[in-house]
Amino acid sequence: MGLELYLDLLSQPCRAVFIFAKKNGIPFQLRTVQLLKGQNCSKEFLQINSLQRVPVLKDGDFILTESSAILIYLSCKYQVADHWYPSDLQTRSQIQEYLGWHAYNIRSIFGVTLWVRVLAPLIGIQVPEEKVNRNRTYMDHALQQLESKFLGDKPFLVGQQVSLADLMLLEELIQPVAVGYDVFVGRPRLAAWRGRIEAFLDTELWQEAHGPIFNILEQMAKKTLPVPPPETQKNMLFRISKIP
Repeated sequence: MGLELYLDLLSQPCRAVFIFAKKNGIPFQLRTVQLLKGQNCSKEFLQINSLQRVPVLKDGDFILTESSAILIYLSCKYQVADHWYPSDLQTRSQIQEYLGWHAYNIRSIFGVTLWVRVLAPLIGIQVPEEKVNRNRTYMDHALQQLESKFLGDKPFLVGQQVSLADLMLLEELIQPVAVGYDVFVGRPRLAAWRGRIEAFLDTELWQEAHGPIFNILEQMAKKTLPVPPPETQKNMLFRISKIP
């Protein structure tokens, strides 16, 4: 069995892994794990990842979780173009620096909009308005830090070419946009950065990766989203309770 990737394209980190593998021509078997249907809680998936999370990489007997680790593994194993994860120690360390900052300041904040507008209502929960407003304040603060510390006047986060850091960030920022909260408005440098990455990715790949998330509001309006099973709802309630 060759490389297998367990993904749900509603998930930001899953999209980053999917786009990276597709863009670099890495052959893999896609194992779709539909989170809203609770497939991550199945006995079969628990044997792959007991944490019930995606993405997951399975390469023979080797299993790896966490998107940044998966992207680094793929970069090194398949010897992709150096700009993704540069061999230069200082540039590589800058990517690691960003990924460390990203995990707390971007990953933990920018997915909340999807929970507020889609996932919580799907199970009959309304997130208090004060939490929504507080999260937007956190997002604005993170974007200010992002532009001043990491992007600056550079075309990409780490220099002159796209890297793993850019791909991870892009998917997090696309998530609120897809559900109606455009984080690029009023931020011309960040909008220009997004435009450069979209130009780097071909249109077909962009549409393939982002179709599910950009269609989710329409699915919600038509009531065609699956009703999560009880075990998934329990996990969702726990996640909603953690919104600060």
